[in-house]
Amino acid sequence: MNRVDTQLKDLSNGQQLGPEENVEEKVKPSKRSLSRRSFLGKSLAVGAGTIGVGLLTGPRTAEARGGLTPGDAALLRFAAAAEILEADFWIQYNELGGVQDPEVPGGTGNPAYTAALAVLDSDMAQYVHDNTDDEITHHQFLNAYLVSKGAAPANLDAFRTLMGSTATGVNQNLIGRRLTNLTQLTVDTSWWTRYRDDSHNPDLDPNHTFPQAVPTLNVNQHTAIPRTDADTMDPNFLQAIANTAGFHFPTIEQGGTSLYPSMALRATHEEALRILISIGPTETMHFQTWSDKAGNAPPLTAVDPVTGVSVTFPDLNSPPFGGELFQTNLIMPEPCPFLDRSLPICSIIRPTQTQDIAMGVVTFLTDMGLFIGQSPAFFALLTQLAQAADHARHGRG
Repeated sequence: MNRVDTQLKDLSNGQQLGPEENVEEKVKPSKRSLSRRSFLGKSLAVGAGTIGVGLLTGPRTAEARGGLTPGDAALLRFAAAAEILEADFWIQYNELGGVQDPEVPGGTGNPAYTAALAVLDSDMAQYVHDNTDDEITHHQFLNAYLVSKGAAPANLDAFRTLMGSTATGVNQNLIGRRLTNLTQLTVDTSWWTRYRDDSHNPDLDPNHTFPQAVPTLNVNQHTAIPRTDADTMDPNFLQAIANTAGFHFPTIEQGGTSLYPSMALRATHEEALRILISIGPTETMHFQTWSDKAGNAPPLTAVDPVTGVSVTFPDLNSPPFGGELFQTNLIMPEPCPFLDRSLPICSIIRPTQTQDIAMGVVTFLTDMGLFIGQSPAFFALLTQLAQAADHARHGRG
């Protein structure tokens, strides 16, 4: 076993082999969740000793060999943390609706949920599997690279406390040991029109409101996985769950699509830049795949039998939708204003502004409900990681 493997052995987030073996048994689930809208104020009040939880070292240890600056290390560490979180919820999706094989750790599959996902595309199980595999390799590579340079890796193991699904197909050993919550999501689907609008760019028009593709997903809380086997009994509601997942997939991946080029603009070391601009396009491939599949979600209205919340998936090709902003087969980014309105419009990834981009990602994921049930220490650590990444600037640590 080489030096990197040795140092990573106890720092693995548990996603490769026997993840249940790496969860800290002494950490108990939080008895009350933190308000998603107010986590910043509360997390900053948490003591510095709680923030680290032994997971981060001081800035001196981030001064890595080979020209990697502390700023570069902070960028890669935040990327690793984001990928750990992505891997956590993609593993949950794969356990229930993906291909079950040794390549991706998981459960045994839920036939009813898998069939509902297949309504969006017959290859959904394979796509879910491959996206999961990608995110696992991303955080494992990023952490291994950081350790190889003498920098602290990202480690969120202490916060694997959320319940997750108990439906048929999940990994029983991971019930109550999740980082993310897929059962209370508020999904922002404005990316749908943002990538089809040829007149506006959030970098140039930060106050422009892009219409939602599925307005009812952007209010209240919705589950994207069957919480229990009871959620698979009503075919209409189960399809609504699968449709929610279908729109959640690209909502998440468009965040990574913007995050990586934005962070690359802050990198100093050539190798750090190479890593960021190499992983970023994979996230973009994920986004385009999922945006295509979301367009196949069948129109329906369903009411959650547990919460009483209603959701409506519209026919996006018919009035009052339709047209270039909503047409389902327009999955390539429409050109839009870029850098300056005096220049011709250009097809680009957007947004790519760099001011507080990492903190923006944390806020976006928190407002989505992905972390409902997490502890104040969890939010404090994410805030610390994000602020360190946002502090990085090209040419300085």
